[in-house]
Amino acid sequence: MTNRWGMTVPLGGIPLADHAAVYAALDRAGFTDVWSSEVNGADAFTPLALAAAWQPTLRLGTAITPVFTRGPGLLAMSAAALADAAPGRFALGIGASSPVVVGDWNAVEFTEPFRRTRDVLRFVKTALRGETVDGAFDTFAVRRFTLERPPAVPPSVLLAALRPGMLRLAAAEADGVILNWLAADDVPKALAGLGGRAPGFEVVARIFVCPTEDAGYARALGRRLITSYLTVPAYAEFHRWLGRESALGPMWAAWAAGDRRGAGAVVPDEVVDELVLHGSPEHCRSEVRRYADAGVDVPVLALLPTPELTSGGAAALAGLIPRLGPAEGH
Repeated sequence: MTNRWGMTVPLGGIPLADHAAVYAALDRAGFTDVWSSEVNGADAFTPLALAAAWQPTLRLGTAITPVFTRGPGLLAMSAAALADAAPGRFALGIGASSPVVVGDWNAVEFTEPFRRTRDVLRFVKTALRGETVDGAFDTFAVRRFTLERPPAVPPSVLLAALRPGMLRLAAAEADGVILNWLAADDVPKALAGLGGRAPGFEVVARIFVCPTEDAGYARALGRRLITSYLTVPAYAEFHRWLGRESALGPMWAAWAAGDRRGAGAVVPDEVVDELVLHGSPEHCRSEVRRYADAGVDVPVLALLPTPELTSGGAAALAGLIPRLGPAEGH
């Protein structure tokens, strides 16, 4: 059983300026970690900088910061600054992201994602130790870069990984791995893909949770998310590798034919229920524990909106956090 539980921040519907109360509620509920993401909402670092100042007990992590959308030096500087603000409490999670985020939204060419991720991983690990980086990597070159303010405690660097190539890179060169969009029953296969792991290697998984007993609502939301994410080529190949070709093949075919509505309609309930946890908060909590039992060190909840939260606003959400948190003494 894990002693670490995380929550994805910031929470929807609550301004960043009001998150001091959110971080305090998470801490009281037994959450140990807050992990940010970076798609088209808040950037990865600002919510964590606020958490560092407002709740100095929480561990902080990015899941993930894309390796394409910042130059290598700027990424190292941002990570070093947060590690300086929260010594020993920050983990930098990096990953390739997607062609939409990188190319369509940030005007950066999404090419050779594996090699770019490997090169940025090697660069930031070296730079965050305070060493000078000078030379050519396969996908970029850096000339005489040294952090002016290297962190006293360099952060661990985790790698987002789906299939064996990236999983093996994480095991060989990173301090941990970040998993996403997988069921609890998928965790053993993902961990087997790592091969050997060094002592202290950390496994983090983001888990989508929709705490409502309105199964129809939760499944409709889950289908929208699944058709948005699992049609991205990297995630589609991930789920083929996991063995969901027959279950998700009709969705991929409809999506490729331009039938977005039809793609969602053919996602089986069983797949939705595996990938988007729903039910009472207590049921969701027990389902999250299955990930821990399967080998995840830090299950990180990604809280999805529910009819109850929508109608109750921020107060309802704050009241829900203790019920989603780990049981006392867990």
